[in-house]
Amino acid sequence: MKTKVLSLVAILMMGAFTVFAGNKTEKIKVYGNCGMCESRIEKAVKAVDGVSKADWDKKTKMLEVTFDDTKTNIHKVHMAVAAVGHDTEMHKAKDEVYDKLPGCCKYDRTSEAKTEEGHEGHKH
Repeated sequence: MKTKVLSLVAILMMGAFTVFAGNKTEKIKVYGNCGMCESRIEKAVKAVDGVSKADWDKKTKMLEVTFDDTKTNIHKVHMAVAAVGHDTEMHKAKDEVYDKLPGCCKYDRTSEAKTEEGHEGHKH
């Protein structure tokens, strides 16, 4: 009887470990301004196969995403965000997609572009 109980407990623990083994949570910076941005960003991320949670904070501009890393990766999350018009640290949205965003959703791209393309502080 003792052996059966221990075996059952071991099997249940292995099953629970397997369910959570592939889950990974990451935070990424996503540029946007308002509640419409939040809805658009979260909807795009949740559409990525393997994503179970997406929460974008408009004050901090940080997206917390939980995904199964056996089904997707953070690169695909960045691409999904950029595809709906929002820049991330890894991918910039196409200008034509960004231009179609409502006025309240258009964030300042110039300060971000300077950090990526500028040579301030570099010695040549």
